[in-house]
Amino acid sequence: MSVTEQPSNFNHLEKMSIQELLHNINHEDQQVPKVVAGALPQIESLVEAVEAQVKKGGRLFYIGAGTSGRLGIVDASEVPPTFGVKDTVIGIIAGGDGAIRQAVEHAEDDPKQAWKDLQAYNITAKDVLVGIAASGKTPYVLGGCQEARQAGLITGCITCNPDTPLAAQVNFPVEVVTGPEFLTGSTRMKAGTATKLVLNMLTTALMVRLGHVEDNKMVDMQLSNAKLKERGVQMLMEELDVDHEKAGKLLQLYGSVRKAIREIKKDAHH
Repeated sequence: MSVTEQPSNFNHLEKMSIQELLHNINHEDQQVPKVVAGALPQIESLVEAVEAQVKKGGRLFYIGAGTSGRLGIVDASEVPPTFGVKDTVIGIIAGGDGAIRQAVEHAEDDPKQAWKDLQAYNITAKDVLVGIAASGKTPYVLGGCQEARQAGLITGCITCNPDTPLAAQVNFPVEVVTGPEFLTGSTRMKAGTATKLVLNMLTTALMVRLGHVEDNKMVDMQLSNAKLKERGVQMLMEELDVDHEKAGKLLQLYGSVRKAIREIKKDAHH
């Protein structure tokens, strides 16, 4: 039996007070970062592999079902606004985009479907495919990774069980074994949290390595709302030692924090 499906360490949840429920969930959650720390060498190998492929013009694809699929889509959808990079990280969920909101029955059971779904993106051997599956045996994810490898792609995975068929199938497995869930089998909890932490690391480290961050700032972020514009203004005030009004005008003029900093510093050198 998978570790993620093992019975909870806690019994009679329905008899617990709210305080006890929250305390016990929190106690379980505190184990997660320690587990992720143990997987850092695996995560490093995966990031290195993805960086090399993206520098050759490749892309990073995630496939998953249910919570795992949703987490991949969340991570992929946050890359363009944060780093100004389009179509480099793409998340695909079993059952299609409708499955983001509502569970699609049996979507995860077809081992052939993921590879079909990937064909819409003209996937090539330059791309990298990371399968996300807490169980490590979801047919949709397993089948997709198998076919991707046969087609010459580098593959990776994120799973929360030891010694899974998925980890055995890919070049760069990341195994974060989070143990039984507080609510037996509810892998949106610790397993989902561990998966999110790994995804945060993967894309943030990747985008830093690809040059989309200067110092500790997201200089390529899309200025798509008032909060982000104000963040851009603050960055320019700090970086260029100008007041709020001047920073706002520069941001408007150049349309990106990076361009504004580059142009103003260039002028200063002349």
